Amino acid sequence: MQTMIPSPQGQTRLYAVIGDPVTQVQAPHLMNALFHEVGVDAVMVPVQASSGQLAMVLHGLMAIGNCDGILVTIPHKFAVAELVERRSGMVELTGATNALRRDADGRWSAENFDGRGFVAGLRKTGQDLSAGPAVLFGAGGAGVSIAAALLEGGVRRLHVVDPAAEKVDALSRRLSGEWPGSILTGEPPLRDATLVVNATPLGLRVEDPLPFDLAHLRPGTRVADIIMKPRETRLLREAARLGLPVQPGLPMLAEQIPFYRDFFGVAAPVPA
Repeated sequence: MQTMIPSPQGQTRLYAVIGDPVTQVQAPHLMNALFHEVGVDAVMVPVQASSGQLAMVLHGLMAIGNCDGILVTIPHKFAVAELVERRSGMVELTGATNALRRDADGRWSAENFDGRGFVAGLRKTGQDLSAGPAVLFGAGGAGVSIAAALLEGGVRRLHVVDPAAEKVDALSRRLSGEWPGSILTGEPPLRDATLVVNATPLGLRVEDPLPFDLAHLRPGTRVADIIMKPRETRLLREAARLGLPVQPGLPMLAEQIPFYRDFFGVAAPVPA
């Protein structure tokens, strides 16, 4: 079977996904499949960097002459947004980024596709975002992007929950100007929700507790998890056992691939 990862040569273009940890990332598999499909001589590799070493590692990657793009995962989405000069409207709105691109002039631009990918995945299930209130657990880099995309997509009342109250306050301050009165805090109305999203790291490890009590949900409430590895988290497994519709994490990434392709300018080479 032909490998989807090329054997790098002198002309190979480099892409990276940076985070801590990175053992769970699925982007290299999907992006390398894309490079193979369109015949582009490029490869994406995971890069582990702690928060203390983030600036040094990021600037090192950005200084590599054949590095054209960087994806960003937990916990660096806010920090990296501060280290890039050019920010899209979504990055300015959320304060977080998950994709960096080297521009033609050698400078770097930041974009955020997390939320749009998540909502695109939801729409494919037929989820009506305007049907009722949604509850979002997690106000980190992915959570704020998902919150913005849910509100942009039609959610009228979004309840945000995070054990770090300052993260919820920051998310509310960032998004309330665009959607005044739509972001709510405090005890989430799980019994009324039509959609509940886990955007916390809970579920990465088998011993993690559930982010919320599934017993409070009414029949038909969709349970979504953004964790991609394992593919079926304990939350999704128990929700499915209760007969609730579920949304795993991988569609959020898969639906971002077309965005990445356009953002990075990945296209098949022109025949000689």
